[in-house]
Amino acid sequence: MSPNNRDAKRGARQALQEQREKEKAREKRKRTLIVAGGVVAVLVIAAVIGVVVADNNNSGGSSDSTGPVSPPKGAIGTDSLVIPVGAADAPSTLAIYEDFRCPACDSFEKSFTSTIHSLEDSGQLRTEYHLVTLIDGNLGGSGSLDAANAAACAQDQGKFRDFHDVLYNNQPDEQDDKFADKSTLLTLAGKVSGLTTPAFTSCVNNGTHDSWVKKSNDAFNSSGYSSTPTVLLNGKNIYGSQSAALTPDSLKQMVTDANKGKQPGKVTATPS
Repeated sequence: MSPNNRDAKRGARQALQEQREKEKAREKRKRTLIVAGGVVAVLVIAAVIGVVVADNNNSGGSSDSTGPVSPPKGAIGTDSLVIPVGAADAPSTLAIYEDFRCPACDSFEKSFTSTIHSLEDSGQLRTEYHLVTLIDGNLGGSGSLDAANAAACAQDQGKFRDFHDVLYNNQPDEQDDKFADKSTLLTLAGKVSGLTTPAFTSCVNNGTHDSWVKKSNDAFNSSGYSSTPTVLLNGKNIYGSQSAALTPDSLKQMVTDANKGKQPGKVTATPS
């Protein structure tokens, strides 16, 4: 064999060997990419699961407000999260953040309800209720949510004020989640004339306004306030934040001073 032929064969073998090495390198890179892609997919799935679990286990009074939000009739304010009582054109506004399981709220209501109703019925004051589920978040259970939903159902029937008062007059111990029993709520509704209708009963049993209540509670958590009741007169915090304790007489005087020179609102009927 001539030297030229030997050189040619040796060159061909070398070229074939180089080609095989390139193919092996390509296969290795391909396998690496497949494995890496699988790892990324697993990590993405794990991250999604982690977010879902974190949302489901979120505590401290923050609520999952998923689902359609159905405000009660006549609700006002941002996202229709406020239930108003009293003349729409009353010269002063009292905003109250309350939880139906909250004993401090019950104490406030028992002290101030008659004064607030008197100011509402004379056109001096409109009360705006923000419903909160703080106790559910702190102690567990669903009584705050269920009672607030039932109150919103009463608002649909034009009976919010009366049912609101019945709930506080029959508030169970803070540790007793009695309002989570919807039959209890329906029994209490029987104390309000004309409230226990098929529409109201269905609204309570189906939790029609649950997502609305949860959204109201989320708004409270974002408001900067941290306790219930929080009471604001014309935007100023007047309960538990001032040096002198608020009394029914001092509340009446505050409203009188704020309304000086202003016409009372037009009250067309006793607020419900």
